Amino acid sequence: MRRPILLLAVAALLLAACGSDSDPSGAGESGPDVTFATTPAGSTDPAGPDAGSPDTSDPATPQASDTAAPDDTATPDGTVALAADQVAFEQFVGDLPNPVDLAWRDGDPTLFVVLQGGSIVPVRDGVAGAPVLELTDDFSSGGEQGLLGLAFHPSQPLAYVNYTDGDGDTVIAEYQVGDDGTLQAASARQVLAIDQPHSNHNGGDLAFGPDGYLYIGMGDGGSANDPDRRSLNVGQLLGKMLRIDPLAAGAEPYTVPADNPFVGVDGAQPEIWAVGLRNPWRFNFDRQTGDLWIADVGQGEWEEVDLARAVDGGGRGLNFGWSAWEGTHRYNSDQPEGGVTMPIFEYPHGDAGCSVTGGDVYRGTAIPSLVGWYLLSDACSGIVTALHATDGVLAEQLVLGQVNAVSSINAGPDGEMYVLSLVDSAVYKIVAA
Repeated sequence: MRRPILLLAVAALLLAACGSDSDPSGAGESGPDVTFATTPAGSTDPAGPDAGSPDTSDPATPQASDTAAPDDTATPDGTVALAADQVAFEQFVGDLPNPVDLAWRDGDPTLFVVLQGGSIVPVRDGVAGAPVLELTDDFSSGGEQGLLGLAFHPSQPLAYVNYTDGDGDTVIAEYQVGDDGTLQAASARQVLAIDQPHSNHNGGDLAFGPDGYLYIGMGDGGSANDPDRRSLNVGQLLGKMLRIDPLAAGAEPYTVPADNPFVGVDGAQPEIWAVGLRNPWRFNFDRQTGDLWIADVGQGEWEEVDLARAVDGGGRGLNFGWSAWEGTHRYNSDQPEGGVTMPIFEYPHGDAGCSVTGGDVYRGTAIPSLVGWYLLSDACSGIVTALHATDGVLAEQLVLGQVNAVSSINAGPDGEMYVLSLVDSAVYKIVAA
């Protein structure tokens, strides 16, 4: 069924993730504006403060009647055009408090739902089972802290979780996984720990890329406005996308791939893959193309989605701009403005929302017209939007509907898509209408 529109203040996790930190309301911004970033993904030379600014000649949020072509109209890649009335949201499972992530392992149809409070719950055929992991010791939850991410190793019976410990610092831990999907608590091994100076902007997501390495999204350390200018400082792990081989190697808890862009660079942290992120709460790899999509939560005015195409290096060494830029708009003037890959999509605070959340590319079979579209939402508005890119440039966008307080959108093992709702304590499945 379709979900009604509910614009409401949600739990501290949602509000703390919002862009303005001290004022998640959007500081007076109004109107459901959603605009395109006109600088293509991969552009690295914004000429000045106004370069890459979106075309604001028509600021209205596109509705299905505005943007959707008739069913017999082909999209640029030859597929049938997408229309909002082809898509619906059905509750798949409920009674899951504060769901924030969803993962799966090869050969297993089970959906493993991550609950911020410290549990991972298996869902089989729409029925939730007993938790396969429960964190209790040296663990903190609330606000933007908690158990935030899960990824299964593509070839080993191992799982990796991202959580905040009792001091509020980020921990990446490894667990052995049993045949039944249980993460064996006694096997816990700390892979990486990163100090967090503040309680917000912890990132929280992690995923294995098509290269088999583990990618970790790190926020800028919190507070507001990147106060210590960490995001563009390659001597810091905060405000970055990290890339490691998480398997232990002798006495080393993990290793750094030799082709990471800052390996051997004096004063730089070799784990860094890309820089200039504020709070990459959710990111995903397109399972067909390998493209990396990042939903990066903005500051007080703009939310953004970044795209790093696999054919262009998958984000290797890219600078996504924060805090020299917020979206395509100049921000901290003391930070270098050049060499930035501008977002493929941005929208201002207002009715469209205040805290972007991704997001994956649909590769299922139930809705053929949705194949190849990237889905995102917003934790404040719950608006679910689909983006279609051609050669790294945004070609189309379409509002599909609304779900209460979306924390994450994830694809399952068959490519079908699921939407997680904090307020409803539920997971919704995107289905053909």
